[in-house]
Order: sequence, then structure tokens, then C-alpha cells
Amino acid sequence: MIHLKQGDKVAVVSLSAGTLGESFCSHQLTRGIERLESFGLEVVFMPHTLKGIDFVKAHPNKRAEDLIAAFQDDSIKGIVCAIGGDDTFRIAPYILTEENKEIIRKHPKFFMGYSDTTINHLMLQQLGVPSYYGLSFLTCFAELGNGMLPYSEAAFKHLFTTDAFDYHASEVWYEERTDFSLAALGTERVKHQEVHGYELLQGESYFAGKLIGGCVESLYDLLVGERYPEEAMINQQYNLFPSESQLEGAILFLETSEEKPSPKHFKKMLELLKAHGLFKDINGLIFGKPQDEMYYEEYKAVLTEVLDESLPILYNVNIGHAYPKMLLQYGAHAEVDANEKRIKVARL
Repeated sequence: MIHLKQGDKVAVVSLSAGTLGESFCSHQLTRGIERLESFGLEVVFMPHTLKGIDFVKAHPNKRAEDLIAAFQDDSIKGIVCAIGGDDTFRIAPYILTEENKEIIRKHPKFFMGYSDTTINHLMLQQLGVPSYYGLSFLTCFAELGNGMLPYSEAAFKHLFTTDAFDYHASEVWYEERTDFSLAALGTERVKHQEVHGYELLQGESYFAGKLIGGCVESLYDLLVGERYPEEAMINQQYNLFPSESQLEGAILFLETSEEKPSPKHFKKMLELLKAHGLFKDINGLIFGKPQDEMYYEEYKAVLTEVLDESLPILYNVNIGHAYPKMLLQYGAHAEVDANEKRIKVARL
């Protein structure tokens, strides 16, 4: 079982955007280090993590080197992604070599991130290495308020145990910040009472299966190469999109990004994902709260319009880009009980 303990060394990697290395993030860098150290962890940065946006963008091979080095170093017990982005698919040719795949298999360890990191999770799934969707260095540990958001902090603390996760909806949700500058340090996020909780949109109230999923836009882009034409080609070459065997009998979790796609575009993405079999053999769908509750009702309508009415859908779950966030472990067995408004996830 992969878990953390005080004294463990965790590495921070920039596998997508190099934002963490920019000077305008220096106060967030300091805050994030302090927060991770407060859990009794030792924080290390891989050689290219803090090289900045331009360097990281131009050198996917160096991003891959950092990830492989972090896995190979047995003194490092966990890997935390700095932030998401939009082109981590470019590291696939460097990660998925026979030599590097063997390194990762022989040195499994805690790995965490979300958003564009969806693609990194799918790479690790191919290799049988479980990982956690949710929480990144910049958006969670470097939170500018006087503490981590309590719901997310509790999820992270759970990694220091071997107990199953037992989630209920957060009692509050938070708006995304518009100011991440030094002037915002010590200010709290705008907070709202949660009035919806988990919502069962359709299907049976209880469903179970192994977890797989990620960001809707990330999965869609793998198929169409909308941002980068070469992405679809790399997906085909390295089989990054979830396979039939991974999806059969699974619980799929999905969430939308900070781009807040329009309902029209959301429908287009869902229809394409459906056409590629993403929903065909799964036992149920967990869908995340939209960030800032943008298009909250509209997304519900699209989901029930596009997806087969027999597919159970639990909506408004605290995953992904909305705040606060939970952690979901890929490959772990999960049970959803909509009557009890509860998600229970075993540990691998």
C-alpha cells in the first residue's frame, strides 16, 4: 500500500506548465514548501521544476527526465505535480520507453496531481502504478489564505494512514481567486454554503467499481488534438486514452476545467467521448462540481441528455478544479451510495 509518513521526502515536478518557477510565484513557492513541511515532509524540487514557463514548454524531454529521476530515487517517497497545463502529452515518448517503464514499475510511489496531469495518470495506469487525482502544489498547498482549505487538508492527511477514504460532500465551496499576487497573501477565499450536496441525476443509487477518469477537456483533446494536432497522433501511438479493459466495470470520474466550457461545447465533448466508448461498459459516473458553480444546471441537463438513462450519475462531487478538492486513487475500489450521500474508497 502506498502511503506517506513523517520524515518522507516528496519531490515537486513541473510536467505541464512551468509556472512555479516564475518570480511572480515566489511567495506561493515559499507558502507551499511551508505547508508540506508542516506535515513533517521534506520537500525537494527536481532539476527542471523551477526553470520557468518558457524552458519547461520548450523541453518536454527535461520534464520527463525529472519524473523518471524522481521515481528512480528510492529516497523520494512521493511526487507532487506543481500545476496542470495543456501539453504534458509531449512527455509520453520519453516516459514510455521500455527502459523508463521498467524503472517506474520497479519503484512505485505516491503520485498526485489533476487537470492536464490526467494524461500522466493514464501513463502510470498502463504500468500498473496507482496514483491520486486531486491537489497540486500551487493550487492547494500554496493556498494564499492562512491555512489549507480544511476539506482538502483532511484528504491529504488521510494519506498518512492506511484507512479507506470515506467522503461526504463538503459543507462549503469556494470561488476561484482572481488575485494570486503577493498582495493577496493572507486573504481568504470567498466561501459559500453548500446547498446541493451530492445529487443522483439518474440510475441506481448504489454502484461500485475501480476508479478511473480525469478532466473532460484532457480526455477530449487526446482524441481530437484541438489544441495541438500532434496530441491525437501521440495518443494513438501510445494508447493513452482509457482502454476497454480499464473501463469495464469501472467507476468513471470526470470534471471540467477552469476554462468553464459552454454547455454547447460540453455536449460536443461528451458526445465524442461517448462515441469512443468511454461510457459503454462502466458501472457508474461520478461528476465533479463545476468551478464557481458555472453552468451548474446546464451541465446536469447535458449529462442526462447525452448519456444512457440507465447509467448512474452522481453529480456535484468535490473533485478537480472546484474548491475544495478530494483525492481519488486510480484503480482503487470505490462504492457510491447516493442514499447515504457517501463515497467510500478502499486503499491500494
